Amino acid sequence: MESTLKEMRDGASVLDMDPKSTVGGGVEDVYGEDRATEDQLVTPWTISVASGYTLLRDPHHNKGLAFTEKERDAHYLRGLLPPAIISQQLQEKKLMNTIRQYQLPLQKYTAMMELEERNERLFYKLLIDNVEELLPVVYTPTVGEACQKYGSIFKRPQGLYISLKEKGKVLDVLKNWPQKSIQVIVVTDGERILGLGDLGCQGMGIPVGKLSLYTALGGVRPSACLPVTIDVGTNNEQLLKDEFYIGLRQKRATGQEYSELLHEFMTAVKQNYGEKVLIQFEDFANHNAFDLLAKYGTTHLVFNDDIQGTAAVVLAGLISALKLLGGSLADHTFLFLGAGEAGTGIAELIALEMSRRSKTPLEETRKKIWLTDSKGLIVSSRKESLQHFKKPWAHEHEPVKGLLEVVKAIKPTVLIGTSGVGKTFTKEVIEAMASFNEKPLILALSNPTSQSECTAEEAYTWTKGKAIFASGSPFDPVEYEGKVFVPGQSNNAYIFPGLGLGLVISGAIRVHDDMLLAAAEALAGQIKEEYLAKGLIYPPLSNIRKISVQIAANVAAKAYELGLATRLPRPENLVKHAESCMYSPAYRYYR
Repeated sequence: MESTLKEMRDGASVLDMDPKSTVGGGVEDVYGEDRATEDQLVTPWTISVASGYTLLRDPHHNKGLAFTEKERDAHYLRGLLPPAIISQQLQEKKLMNTIRQYQLPLQKYTAMMELEERNERLFYKLLIDNVEELLPVVYTPTVGEACQKYGSIFKRPQGLYISLKEKGKVLDVLKNWPQKSIQVIVVTDGERILGLGDLGCQGMGIPVGKLSLYTALGGVRPSACLPVTIDVGTNNEQLLKDEFYIGLRQKRATGQEYSELLHEFMTAVKQNYGEKVLIQFEDFANHNAFDLLAKYGTTHLVFNDDIQGTAAVVLAGLISALKLLGGSLADHTFLFLGAGEAGTGIAELIALEMSRRSKTPLEETRKKIWLTDSKGLIVSSRKESLQHFKKPWAHEHEPVKGLLEVVKAIKPTVLIGTSGVGKTFTKEVIEAMASFNEKPLILALSNPTSQSECTAEEAYTWTKGKAIFASGSPFDPVEYEGKVFVPGQSNNAYIFPGLGLGLVISGAIRVHDDMLLAAAEALAGQIKEEYLAKGLIYPPLSNIRKISVQIAANVAAKAYELGLATRLPRPENLVKHAESCMYSPAYRYYR
């Protein structure tokens, strides 16, 4: 991946930088909230000490009926609450009962967002304790529907909206955000939301959702997270005609106008928050995603989850699957349906890992990986017409059009879908995979569920139970001929929260490919024989915070090894250090 980006940067590497300017960022807990216990009281600061009605309306400090008698006296809450005092655990039980009564996923999503707006710690308590149940609610697949209907369900702004109207004033806009110690920013321009296309300003649901996972799964404090949407218009005619659309009503800006706004944003972020703030690019269209990563990879701490996060989580799944398939990565042939950000990003990281393990040149390991796009198999005869990020995958072969024909010609052992188009792994394609593989590995990664290349049931049924299957969105277990198969979810949530925590605790100032490999290896190391016996190539999400700690420690260790870490001296035990830095949603007791 870095090799491809280096070509776009005229040979510059993320390691070629001057680390002098390393201000801001880091794990700064100004008011000691994360270190507080029941015996260590904290002060509920807003601009001044919050009390009375203001305290109940402040989601960062509100505890609802969990305020103690002492707190009710000290903070003028007498009469503003019913007399009952209940624990956070009982509040959690009550809310989960309520959420489970909703029939529609969007109703559950709305209920969770409303909870976050009135009681932040309780929101994260629910999400952490019920992660397998609520992750599909606050993120994919439900967040896709939420973004499509964002204008209709919009009640209270979350995050920063930076539009073309703010051009020349982006730094001032950043200063309007109340929190000053920001560690992670997730930014989108809304052009390619999941597999749903251009949703413009309504793509804000993605940064909001991602950052809630940075906190719940990775332990980054909510106050250190900033969701941003860059609004340069939309080419979605349906939205432009929608009276409830909340964004700019104009066609999407491109070229110099677009680049200047993005550059102003990137410059302002570094000026306002320092060198060590992580900027995660999310759901940008292919042509912009690669350019932004190449342009800012050597000057900022940047990460693209669609390219790099997806690649790391898929690589982890492949390393785990080798325990079922046998052999090494280099013994397998990979075929991708889809050659955009995700497809080329995954392919490059697989090739890089093969190169490192087999001591083979990257150019050689790439030849084990084939990609198809809308025009068919990517081959050398098409090279002149290909986009730059597809060119490394143009191998010598005669042109082949349809996916079924490509599968028959290449005979892959691993089939990976990143097309964003549902139902493209047809019965004929899956049966062909099963005809020349004892255990075909099938990864249908496109989100949301409606865009998945095939379902878990189809994969298991059409291969007569032979397939090893994982998908981007969750599927229920499948029973086939008396055996229950549990499909894995190749969810980026396994990687980016732990990766982000590792970057933050080490004070890293750049993201290097070796950090992605370290994250993937840490995740693969969490898979146990009992999971493999069920066909799972990923560990249960219920263990995600422990997994994130291991990933963070691995990533931080690699940052120190590469000389990219600035938090010195290096902690002796990075696992314990990562655990100590993680946010806890337990209520604090106020003076």
